[in-house]
Amino acid sequence: MKLIQFEKYGGPEVLRYIEETRPEPADNEVLVEVKAIGVNYADTARREGKYVVPTPLPYVPGSEVAGIIAGVGNNVTKFKTGMRVSALIESGAYAEFVAVDENMLIPVPDAVEFEQAVALPLQGLSAYHVLTTMGRLEEGETVLIHAAAGGVGAIAVQLAKLFGAGKIIATASSDEKLEHAKAMGATHLVDYTKDNWVEEVKGITEGKGVDLALEMVGGEVFNQTLKCLAPFGRLVIFGAASGEQAQMHPGQLMRKNQSVIGFFLPQIMRKPELFQKSFEELLGYMASGKLKLTIGGSYPLADAAEVHKLLQSRKTIGKLVLNP
Repeated sequence: MKLIQFEKYGGPEVLRYIEETRPEPADNEVLVEVKAIGVNYADTARREGKYVVPTPLPYVPGSEVAGIIAGVGNNVTKFKTGMRVSALIESGAYAEFVAVDENMLIPVPDAVEFEQAVALPLQGLSAYHVLTTMGRLEEGETVLIHAAAGGVGAIAVQLAKLFGAGKIIATASSDEKLEHAKAMGATHLVDYTKDNWVEEVKGITEGKGVDLALEMVGGEVFNQTLKCLAPFGRLVIFGAASGEQAQMHPGQLMRKNQSVIGFFLPQIMRKPELFQKSFEELLGYMASGKLKLTIGGSYPLADAAEVHKLLQSRKTIGKLVLNP
């Protein structure tokens, strides 16, 4: 089978398209013939050696996969050959075949295309749990969502609406991206490349601030977002796409009883009762048409390096997908 691998950290050029032996599923695993692979900022951070946890070398990137079961291990009871499935895995998704523990698989309804389903394991689950498990969103609250035209952001906007948020303030870096966020359900639009965007958010909330903010840019955007929080406001940080880590003084949270909360999806995946129910719920929203995903582009697996360049250009809208 063909796969993408890197043997040293660096730019997109370190990604190599090579051939390896097809894996054999262990007793509790299934072999998935991959039909779609999700591309994420985590993949680029892994490639650069800047991920939250160490990345061993050589490494096959990719954590989102959707496809058809091509074989099952001896002890597998819940899945059969030919079933359509999606999964979030630790690594190895940039390949034509991948062996996956059966407990990590979720059946994909016939009404959901593979390219749509593959956007859910990482970005869909992140949006869901950032809003609910970590953000504790309550009906009627005001939510600020950064990078609202991106993979996580566009899903978060829709879910915030489904979960009963009041004002949904979407930020992005261009008019085109802001219009996309509006189409997803955002009630207010803010260009965060402008110097006065914090004042604009405060104006939208009539000076109160936002109850919940979703932040994955990092650097100065993080510090500015803190200024947007209302009393008892929560800021959930789940990335640093800018590559810049922010610094803060914890004491500044005390005056208004505010919280900064970290989110790392692998911790959710260690609790099957959390991720399986939410994954099935997300697939149900998709099958019923309540949740719509934008595919920003589908590309051959061999073009992974070019797709990484596109993602890091910050000019894309929606989900980027690789097809073996």
